[in-house]
Formats: sequence, structure tokens, C-alpha cells
Amino acid sequence: MTGVLTADIINSRRLEDQRVWLAPLKDVLHQFGPTPGVWEIFRGDSFQLEVKKPEETLRAALLLKATIKSIRFSDLRIAIGIGEKTYIAETITESNGTAFIHSGEKFEQLQQDKVTLAMRSPWPELDREINTSLKLALIAIDAWTVGHAEFVSVMLQSEGLLQVEIGDKLGIKQNAVSGRSKRSHYHELMEFEALFREKIKAHLTK
Repeated sequence: MTGVLTADIINSRRLEDQRVWLAPLKDVLHQFGPTPGVWEIFRGDSFQLEVKKPEETLRAALLLKATIKSIRFSDLRIAIGIGEKTYIAETITESNGTAFIHSGEKFEQLQQDKVTLAMRSPWPELDREINTSLKLALIAIDAWTVGHAEFVSVMLQSEGLLQVEIGDKLGIKQNAVSGRSKRSHYHELMEFEALFREKIKAHLTK
């Protein structure tokens, strides 16, 4: 079993210079492995990423969302697919299996469902539970300012840092760090991410 994220940049054509989002996106994608076997950008503003541990897919999606929302007027649509990988190709976009099918099909439904983050797995009851929770989580995520998104991106990549060190990374004072944490609902989102991780692991071992 594996996890596959299919995503695109929302309103990418409104951004005059794609390098504004392309460089930070690539920096994050490289953390998961090499291109084009693990991730690949296609059609200019879309990409696919394999997350080999399905329980880590939501964390990956949140990191990618935060990274792109750190850029003014930018956002991501992401579909998480969980399933099998039955054909391994040199490029991820040519690989196949239910994880890829689930991710691709869910991605096509995102606009219709009017959400920017959703999941499809082999377990319909879990999908219903997670996708309902994701709709609630998106109330907080969609309200992120650039500063909130920057904070979440740094936090997800800098576990264990002190508040003063996080402040140094963001160029803000220590007391402003706790404010961004509260307003981004970071801790609540991490509680949901931990629950997501537990539920996926439980279903994988059934």
C-alpha cells in the first residue's frame, strides 16, 4: 500500500512569474525523493507525488498547502489517494495501481465538491469520516494569511525548535510566534493529523 497526491496550483495563470511558486514547491517535493520516480510536475502547474507511508499523506498535503499559501494569491488543490501500486514505471505519472486511480478520480471531483483537499482510499466509511473532518479543517486552512502559512510550513519542517528559533526563521518576535500558532490553528490541525495517522495505520493492519 502506498499514498499518492495529485495536485495543481489554483489560479496559477494569474501569477506573472511561475518561478515564484515553482522553486519552493520543488524544494518541498525533493524532501520526499527524486524526480521523476517519486514526484513529477506536468502540464506546467500540476504534479503527482508518492508518499510511501500512507499514514504520512495528510502531513505531506498540509506542508505543500502551507508552502504554496505562503505565496500571496496562491493555493493548492490536492487529492490524496491510498491503495496499491501494481505497476512501477520510471516516472510516477506512468506508474499505476489503485492508489493512483483513487488519487486521480478524487482530484477530478474536487472542483465539483467545492473543496481543495480530500481523500479516497479502499475504505469508504473511513473516507466519509476523513473527508467530513477535512471540510472542517479547511475552514481554518482557507483562512490562513501568508504569515500563517509561513508559520505552519516552518513548523512542519522544524520540529523541536524553540519559539525564539522559529521567530528567527520567520523574522518575527518571539511573542508573535504564539499568535501565529493560535490564529493558524496549528495545534488543532496537528491533533487531527495525529488522528488521521492512527486511523490509516489501523486500517492498514486489518
